[in-house]
Amino acid sequence: QVQLVESGGGLAQAGGSLRLSCLASGRTISVYGMGWFRQPPGKDREFVAAITWNVGRIYYADSVKGRFTISRDNAKNTVYLQMNSLKPEDTAVYYCAADHLSPLSTVVTGYYYWGQGTQVTVSS
Repeated sequence: QVQLVESGGGLAQAGGSLRLSCLASGRTISVYGMGWFRQPPGKDREFVAAITWNVGRIYYADSVKGRFTISRDNAKNTVYLQMNSLKPEDTAVYYCAADHLSPLSTVVTGYYYWGQGTQVTVSS
């Protein structure tokens, strides 16, 4: 079992920045990849970014490329999502996810473990 806890959400103005953190605990040694997803109000959950735990492969959604950066600190069992140049359309609940299997996934069904989510609200 792997437990995930997100933090760092909140309110930001358009053009501002926030950094989300996802602390993993439990059987983290077997984790292959971790991802960030978001669910805007009234919409489906969508992929944001993903990173492998050891190999360093990274994927981004087109909507966040050049603005968001995913990174990991293996010693702290933590994955980060640095969000810059925020837009009102980035408003959503952001979820951290993890899975044991390769390849690195960009879809919801590719992840078994999920955090509880953290709210990000961007005002115009």
